Amino acid sequence: MKRRFRGSFAVQLFVVVIALFLAFAGCFMAYQYQREKAYKVGLLNCQLQNVNYQLYQQLHLGGDSVELAVAVGRACGAATSGGNELGLLRALDGIRISIIDTTGCVAYDSHRQGELNNHRDRPEVRQALKEGSGHDVRRTSETTGLTYFYSATRFGHYIVRSALPYSIDLVEQLKADWQHAWFTLIVTGLLIIVFYQLTNHLGRAISRLREFAQRADKNLPVDGYLQESFAHNELDDISQHIIQIYQRLRQTKEALYIEREKLITHLQTSREGLGVFDSNRKEILVNDLFTRYCNLISDSALQHTEEIFSVGELQRVTDFVSRPTKGRPSGKRERRLSFDICKDGRVFAVECIKFQDDSFEISINDITRQEEQALLKRQLTQNIAHELKTPVSSIQGYLETIVENPQLPTDKARAFLERCYAQSNRLTRLLRDISLLTRMDEASQMIEMEPVDLGLLVRGILSEVQLEMEQKGIRAESTIMPGLMVRGNHSLLYSIFRNLTDNAIAYAGSDICISINCFRKDNHYYYFSFADTGVGVQPEHLDRLFERFYRVDKGRSRKLGGTGLGLAIVKNAIALHGGTISAKSNPGGGLQFVFTLRYNEASDIL
Repeated sequence: MKRRFRGSFAVQLFVVVIALFLAFAGCFMAYQYQREKAYKVGLLNCQLQNVNYQLYQQLHLGGDSVELAVAVGRACGAATSGGNELGLLRALDGIRISIIDTTGCVAYDSHRQGELNNHRDRPEVRQALKEGSGHDVRRTSETTGLTYFYSATRFGHYIVRSALPYSIDLVEQLKADWQHAWFTLIVTGLLIIVFYQLTNHLGRAISRLREFAQRADKNLPVDGYLQESFAHNELDDISQHIIQIYQRLRQTKEALYIEREKLITHLQTSREGLGVFDSNRKEILVNDLFTRYCNLISDSALQHTEEIFSVGELQRVTDFVSRPTKGRPSGKRERRLSFDICKDGRVFAVECIKFQDDSFEISINDITRQEEQALLKRQLTQNIAHELKTPVSSIQGYLETIVENPQLPTDKARAFLERCYAQSNRLTRLLRDISLLTRMDEASQMIEMEPVDLGLLVRGILSEVQLEMEQKGIRAESTIMPGLMVRGNHSLLYSIFRNLTDNAIAYAGSDICISINCFRKDNHYYYFSFADTGVGVQPEHLDRLFERFYRVDKGRSRKLGGTGLGLAIVKNAIALHGGTISAKSNPGGGLQFVFTLRYNEASDIL
């Protein structure tokens, strides 16, 4: 592309218009020149025609050559004395008079005697024969060898022709007047100057507008153009509209750029794998999690994201995006595809959404944990239903026996009622424990934290169970002294130590010793041990003691009234206080729990 110089449009417009105007002015001057010249020629011809007429009048009255010569002289005198506006007949003494019949034979010629050539082919003669009069502007005579201006007039059967020789005066008189040419040139010059100013102003405005467009196209600053007036005409209105459109487009572009950055940030920080592709399956935008999940699903490492369409597990996505939706009545229902993929023990939820332009989005979520939680919830629901069924059935059976047997002895009815009361207490404890676990699982952020003295808390629990321990010959020792402070929830901390104590009293056996110790402290945690010298449990059960409703001896546990949730509550409560717990067997027999509690800002762990 040729590089155009600044103001090229204005220069081209100026050159084209001026060229057309000059061409018009030249044609006008040439036309005026020809018109002026034709006017003077016509005026001279008219005067010679008058001479011819006067000659005809004289010839019509006279008869011989002498009279004809006198008539010629008189006609010439009349022409010179008449209204000769151009002064062309001042030297009529050189005028040539010819009398020619209709056949072209010359009957008389004032400048040559004798027989002359036939003049029928002369232009002025032919024209006179045809139209009654004719003239020839400039022709050299074959008879005299001089150049004449001929004018011929037909009168009946003969033609009178007068010829005026071309002299210097005649040539000057026939020249056209050039005053109109000078006037035309002056007007043309003024118009050129005015038009140059207009086109120059227009060129500057267009150049500024072009500079604005070029800078806008290169995203360069254009603030100096925003309030500028390009021209005081329609071009200024057009320019201002263009600038306003550009401002709106720039604002829209900036807003879209901000939204794009938000979208990219959202995609990169999203907890799901997201990938957006065009209609040709070319990557538009994907996040790291999408790439990671695709590689986990694929049997081989993917070097490019587009390779996911060749993965067998994602074949349904490939078929879905390849299926045309335009023109199908059910196209709207086919713009979304969802399915699950199980791979190497993990579960992925895949969803594909097609857009109007046939681009599409693929989202991949790792729902393994959700599936596990759902499974645990189903198991928990089943366990709760099973655990609730036993006390409810017992209560219903005892009450049904009492209702259907009015004559039942009082002591037996009382025994049945006491059993109903015991089962109702067990049901109450079960519902309380379930409620506590649910609160810890779903509303941990709502649990209030406060400073708790663990020494006083443990001492209070041992006092509460003193009677039960004496009945089974159990001794309890605690090295946790008052003043050992932990920031936590008093109710949950109480449930930790109370459930461990109740578990030891219920299952460890008789004549045993319980020891509660705080054996270590670091920058964040207290380390505790809760041990008994009882019967202990088999090693295969140690890892499952904290599962909900897990029982080492199911029949014995229900007989003792346990809910199967105590150690699960202990584990969750310790976790809410930033700690962990584990169980192991004592070398000398019995069971030992080792756990930690965060003692400073425990609420930060929640």
